[in-house]
Amino acid sequence: MITGFGLLALLAIGAPVAFAIALAIAIYISGATFGIDLLPQRIFAGLDSFTILAIPLFVLAGELMNASGITARVINLANALVGHAKAGLAQVNIWSSVIFAGLSGSAVADTSALGRIFIPSMEKEGYPRDFAAALTAASSVIGPIIPPSIPVIIYALITTNVSVPALFLAGIVPGILLAAALSIYVRVFANKYAIPRDRMSFREKLRALWNGLVPVFMPIFVIGSILAGIVTPTEAASFAVFYALIVGLFVFRELKPSELPGIFASSMRDSSSILIIMGTVAAANWFMTFAGIPQALSSFVLGYVDSPAMFLILINVMLLGVGLVLEGIAAMLVLVPILHPIAISLGIDPTHFGIVVIFNLMIGLITPPMGLCLFVADGVANVGMARMIKSIMPLFLVELVVLLVITFVPQLVTFMPNLFGF
Repeated sequence: MITGFGLLALLAIGAPVAFAIALAIAIYISGATFGIDLLPQRIFAGLDSFTILAIPLFVLAGELMNASGITARVINLANALVGHAKAGLAQVNIWSSVIFAGLSGSAVADTSALGRIFIPSMEKEGYPRDFAAALTAASSVIGPIIPPSIPVIIYALITTNVSVPALFLAGIVPGILLAAALSIYVRVFANKYAIPRDRMSFREKLRALWNGLVPVFMPIFVIGSILAGIVTPTEAASFAVFYALIVGLFVFRELKPSELPGIFASSMRDSSSILIIMGTVAAANWFMTFAGIPQALSSFVLGYVDSPAMFLILINVMLLGVGLVLEGIAAMLVLVPILHPIAISLGIDPTHFGIVVIFNLMIGLITPPMGLCLFVADGVANVGMARMIKSIMPLFLVELVVLLVITFVPQLVTFMPNLFGF
């Protein structure tokens, strides 16, 4: 109990999640029989996995692709596909996130890279600046859902009975469904802003499609090679890094060798922030298991909830609340080892449950007060958080509807994995 209050107090005063968890564990150890030296041992054991190498490699691949001049090509490709539709530029914004998702797998990177282009461009065409920023943030949630996805790899690492390829496949339909729902929303409200359509000539479309093949090929190869059993996720991530280097240095020639040290440093910094949280949470999970906490919570929940539907409703409500105050990956690392076994015992498909959890926590990226994408978009748009929150709310409700659909229609999630035999 004291440990729990200590963790909450440290998080409340703004302590980094990893250090808050480590200090809370230290408080627990001080009253236990084993020594404090067990803490670093459990942190190291939590990171002692070959599969974990995929995380820094995918982060590096995303950074390299972002620096290789692919952003403009991705936007041109999306423009060729949907730019002629009603509210064309808003549609391009959304579907650029879908394409970009296969390159970076990061919602924050999506918001930063695309926001700098779309927010001023949409404002020039008549969209309110706050709406353009909100749409960019909302569509960036697609990034961690469509593969390759870092949250998916982490989820598979901390659970049993779930494979990375199955979760990769399971995220495709929900990601496309989210993009379609956002597209319908902006199409319905297009007349409100009287936005002209952006048309491209046939020759321009062909050029955009050709230039877009290079960035689009990477996620296709990564996912395809994993599904075919040719490579592991870690090996696929290393290929993604190699591919990004070749594209940036020799194909597009927009990546300069002098930029590589900065890119490597940035990737190491971003990866370290994820890995230190993973290590400390792994240690916390070990100590909680030692204390019998997951088993006690499971027995308590199963004593009151015997319906999978009721459990999923409660989980969605709880995770939406957690997403308001805790970053998605940190929340997943803390809660999933406890919730996943309960879901399995209730007969919920583990792959379906994994995507519901990931989708739910990624929505937290656009909800105040801790929504990272909200802050990044406002940093680009500079419209103030009050206007951002007002503009993001309808888009948040759209994403909430999609969450409910994939929660209670599990076939939308499990269709692709079942099709490939997972």
